[in-house]
Amino acid sequence: MKFAHFADIHIGSWRDPKLSEASTQAFVKAADACLEQAADFILISGDFFNTSLPSIDCLKEVAKKLKQIHDSNTPVYVIAGSHDFSPTGKTMLDVLENAGLIRNVMRGNVTDNRLKLKFTVDSKTGTKITGIIGKKGMLERKYFEALEKENLEAETGTKIFMFHTAISEFKPEGLESMESTPISDFPKGFDYYAGGHVHHPYLKQTEGYGTIANPGPLFPNSFREIEKLGCGGFYMVQGEKGRLNAEFQPIQVHNTFSITTDCTNKTPQEAEEEITNQTADKEFNNTIVTIRLHGKLRAGKPTDIDFRKISETLYQKSAHFVMKNTAALSSNEFEEIKITTKSIEETENLIIKEHLSKIKIDGMSAEEEFELVKNLMSTLNKEKDEGETTTTFERRVKEDAEKTLKIKL
Repeated sequence: MKFAHFADIHIGSWRDPKLSEASTQAFVKAADACLEQAADFILISGDFFNTSLPSIDCLKEVAKKLKQIHDSNTPVYVIAGSHDFSPTGKTMLDVLENAGLIRNVMRGNVTDNRLKLKFTVDSKTGTKITGIIGKKGMLERKYFEALEKENLEAETGTKIFMFHTAISEFKPEGLESMESTPISDFPKGFDYYAGGHVHHPYLKQTEGYGTIANPGPLFPNSFREIEKLGCGGFYMVQGEKGRLNAEFQPIQVHNTFSITTDCTNKTPQEAEEEITNQTADKEFNNTIVTIRLHGKLRAGKPTDIDFRKISETLYQKSAHFVMKNTAALSSNEFEEIKITTKSIEETENLIIKEHLSKIKIDGMSAEEEFELVKNLMSTLNKEKDEGETTTTFERRVKEDAEKTLKIKL
């Protein structure tokens, strides 16, 4: 028996045009690897898509590849993840299942407040598969708490349990505060536990349970994940009952190169020079470059660092995409302001006035700068109207900001 275990593909997760197709490309490459290696079936443990109703552009290539997988007689078994799941019950996974391209394995019924799951049996290998979906806000915990485990544990044969939740005992470093479910809430005696949700690969063994696995994302979904993981991947699992071996197979869509610079006691020009020194003798063909700056500048402001110049240089070296993160970078020009006020509005006004003297906008008086900042804050503080789509809301905010700034974004 041989099967593949994917999770957290997040089709459509990146909005920037340079990365918008990366998750789809990762899925296609991984699917092709499964077909080349003649996997008996494929598991997708939640968050196939980044939203329950993905765009048509995202869906076309995915459906095409799923059709090819289907025609090769390789079943795809899935559970919904916290991104796939929709409170309205409308999800693209249902459409794909109705088309016969995938099979949702969370099936069962609730009797006397107890959840009794049924197995989906793979016709080729006889493997019995079931699982519990993931929901936003860890609402799937209620399913685990209500789960009737006796019938699942008594079932004979090769068994796989799919899940999309963090396990309390296996949370990776840095995610200790992540909401989770204890392993004791899982049924015992399964040969393989196919996890998702935690964007960190791991393989675990615990007495009474078989191999517990989480492959992490098929393609990194954030700046930090690109830094930490470099690339995503999946597990190819093979063997017989009680002797399953899982091997991680990386999927490289783009190369990655990460720069981290401590700017403490440096000027913006010195920070630029350090970045330049780290990239001077390198080429960046098809490479995502991440630049993380932290610390407190000795002089100047973070905005004085010429990231446009840095990016242009890297793109001339064939970089695919350049990203920066300056969230932990500060300046002596913006020291903490301690104030005592009676209202939020007073606090905002005092902070704005305090900083007006530190950044000068050419051709504007202090009063005009104050009004501009207040108007812009008001524009960006707007909330989505009842029934308004995210796309319409974002367009409305952008148009209002353009009017306030008198520019075209």
